[in-house]
Amino acid sequence: MDVRKLSDAVSVAPQLSVREIADAARLGFRTLINNRPDGEDFLQPSARELEAAAREQGLEYHHLPVVSGALTERDVHAFRALLAHAEQPVLAFCRSGTRSTTLWALAQAGGGNADAVITAAAQAGYDVSGLRGILERGL
Repeated sequence: MDVRKLSDAVSVAPQLSVREIADAARLGFRTLINNRPDGEDFLQPSARELEAAAREQGLEYHHLPVVSGALTERDVHAFRALLAHAEQPVLAFCRSGTRSTTLWALAQAGGGNADAVITAAAQAGYDVSGLRGILERGL
């Protein structure tokens, strides 16, 4: 499982398998956020299967599907709300981790920490530098 830490509270990963849900629990994650719509790939597990596996492990699970390339302000606000109320640490995932990282970055927008957000994402292997303007001014 390829987990990449963005902050003390949030990490991201590419698509999790049902088997990897137990690994996430062993790593100490308390909440999973699935940002991948069902049916994006015929081999991916369904949100229902992932939720059942998460519940078996005592994890909080949320499905906030975001279409690749079509992320909206509403998606960002929903992600921010989930993070505000989720038991930490949180592991968010999608196909590659990019959507989840982008959602996390945009959820930080306007907080006066654009450089820190961009750096944290870069250290995790994701480039969100193109979002600098939004991160600085906010949504």
